Amino acid sequence: MATVRDWLQDRVGLSPAVQMHLLVTVIVIAGLTDPWSRYRWRKTITYLTLAIAVLVIGREWLEGFKSLATFLGLVSAGIAIALKDPLTNLAGWAFIVWRRPFEVGDRIEIAKHKGDVIDIRLFQFTLNEIGVWVDADQSTGRIVHIPNQQVFTEPVANYDKGFKYIWNEVPVLVTYESNWRKAKEILTAIAFKHAEHLTAEAERDLLAASQQFLINYKKLTPIVYTSTAASGIVLTIRYLIEPRRRRGTVSAIWDDILTEFAKAQDVDLAYHTVRSFSNPIEGKIIGTPEA
Repeated sequence: MATVRDWLQDRVGLSPAVQMHLLVTVIVIAGLTDPWSRYRWRKTITYLTLAIAVLVIGREWLEGFKSLATFLGLVSAGIAIALKDPLTNLAGWAFIVWRRPFEVGDRIEIAKHKGDVIDIRLFQFTLNEIGVWVDADQSTGRIVHIPNQQVFTEPVANYDKGFKYIWNEVPVLVTYESNWRKAKEILTAIAFKHAEHLTAEAERDLLAASQQFLINYKKLTPIVYTSTAASGIVLTIRYLIEPRRRRGTVSAIWDDILTEFAKAQDVDLAYHTVRSFSNPIEGKIIGTPEA
């Protein structure tokens, strides 16, 4: 231990008192019960250790050269060619840490991959994948590792930064014979039941987001839009929801729709139908009566 203490003091410049403080800090952090705190501190210690290692190794190497320019001139060309991707990934890591397009815990989409960020490292970040063959942005169970350099070449969509809500839509198709106005009133009541409580909170969140981004929504309350299709009238519920609650709210909304439409005698859900045609029975009479 004395050898390590003397080495740290001579090479890194850490006095015994500072070394003791660091040791106590590490012991306390190791005892933290909060997984999130342990993750943050583990990452901080890893980066700190890496920085110290770079300084120590660089100092040892530079002692054999007369100037920093000589050292850089010998290695820069080789590094530029051989370590292009690692250096780009390292620059991507610096961009993520400095500019924070996303953080651990955020839900993002990048390069056709969607998921929750569960780790950020020097050369790659990791997503807990959602979507793909699973509906409504739920987890697939797969872990996806993405090189950091893709933050420079691919658009990054963040579900949680800025305005933390997303707009979700539930289309409902009713027959042309239905009382569509009554159906629209039923759907509007259901939409307000499941999403109206978010309006006030969303307005506060939008006000905060508008100070950083040009976001301007004039209407945040749920609404039902009307359109037509070949099989019937389309009534589309549009409402705000937290990204991770999307599937749960869709299921709850459809439970209410099926229950309320079953009570309404003049409202029916439409579906694709096929009509058969028999020409001998329904077709025109061939020839003339005289024939």
